[in-house]
Amino acid sequence: MTADAETLRGARAELIAAARRSSGWAAPFPPVVGSAHEASVLVLFGKLDSIPARTDELTVAGDLDVLLQRRAATLSSHPGQVSFPGGRREEQDADAVATALREAQEETGLDPAGVEVLATLSELPLAASNHRVTPVLGWWRSPSRVVAVDHAETVEVFRVPVAQLLDPSIRFTSTITRMGRTWKGPAFDVDGTIVWGFTAMVLDGLFDAAGWTRPWDRSVERPIEL
Repeated sequence: MTADAETLRGARAELIAAARRSSGWAAPFPPVVGSAHEASVLVLFGKLDSIPARTDELTVAGDLDVLLQRRAATLSSHPGQVSFPGGRREEQDADAVATALREAQEETGLDPAGVEVLATLSELPLAASNHRVTPVLGWWRSPSRVVAVDHAETVEVFRVPVAQLLDPSIRFTSTITRMGRTWKGPAFDVDGTIVWGFTAMVLDGLFDAAGWTRPWDRSVERPIEL
């Protein structure tokens, strides 16, 4: 086995271990009041598809990237936000995994056959749109071409190096004020593209559980402009 293969196998194992340690991570999420729709997202990690980003501090996570997309600004739910591929469960979906893979295929065109499901994480409340969302942790064993399939829903699909997301200089605390209350959460500034809200909280929780997080200044706050 080559050194790169060993590194990737180690990264996959650390993601699985992180999933096992993440059972209590839903605490920061505001609860959904009353009934809610079931939904799933695909949190898909794979081998970085460009020049390896490994550094002395990132011997495992530095060779990975994660699949993200930007939602259309015209959508009624979370318009313009960066998100994982995913959506609401439909009648034909057998479980949360089936929902995540179907939605990811519909939104990005990825081939589900190339995705190894590592774990189904605890569902998380998404009060802003009245959903209970199950993150499905995946390993992109055989990456396929991805693109925004329907621009009425998704305007951009992209892969972000995990090393970039772990860079303390791009991390900050997002603030958003609604109905007299201010909500704070982790966020990432990826070359001007802001990842915040549910997506940032899931990434932050996984990085913490995997032991990949590098210390960053949580006192740096930036308001989110909707």
